[in-house]
Amino acid sequence: MGKVEGGMKCVKYLLFVFNFIFWLMGSFVLAVGLWLRFDPETVSLLNGDKAPDTYFIGVYILIGAGSLVMLVGFFGCCGAVRESQCLLGSFFACLLIIFGAEVAAGVFGFLNKDKIIKDVQNFYATTFNENNNSTLMISYQKVLNCCGTLADNCPAQEPQTKIMQDCETAIKDFFNSKLYIIGYVGIGIAGVMIIGMIFSMVLCCAVRNSREVI
Repeated sequence: MGKVEGGMKCVKYLLFVFNFIFWLMGSFVLAVGLWLRFDPETVSLLNGDKAPDTYFIGVYILIGAGSLVMLVGFFGCCGAVRESQCLLGSFFACLLIIFGAEVAAGVFGFLNKDKIIKDVQNFYATTFNENNNSTLMISYQKVLNCCGTLADNCPAQEPQTKIMQDCETAIKDFFNSKLYIIGYVGIGIAGVMIIGMIFSMVLCCAVRNSREVI
């Protein structure tokens, strides 16, 4: 079995290091996804029977992507060490599939960002109108430091008290910050995956060429 030499050997070890970093990134993405899913503040806002689930769909995609990235990173390390064309080709194909899925999820999130926020705002307004003293309403007001809606402002407050914003505006600010986290993490992973695909193809071609020479 031919072994890569010279510069390709450097690529081999670079790909191994890359895959280890890729595995760590998968662990980080999984951790971020689990945090967004089980964050007490977020869960307290979306634990009603009629609460919209669009936000959690994006979070579940993130958790799945993190788990898959960890698995692919592990097999990428094995492919680089063993100089296996099969494993390297499979690694490239998996990266390509994940990259495509991530782009699709990013487009979905971007196109539905306003809908996610609007669904939560409508859910809050409906629940507020039904019972503005419910436990869920108290959770919203406590977590977001807000009160009332756009149509029903906060009750009169003491002059020295800081005026709180309405909860519909607070919901928009809160979920915008959460969705931006998902977006930034996704962009970072996409950039790393492109580098990984380039390295894996270069090493796979080098392994094939070295065997053809022998």
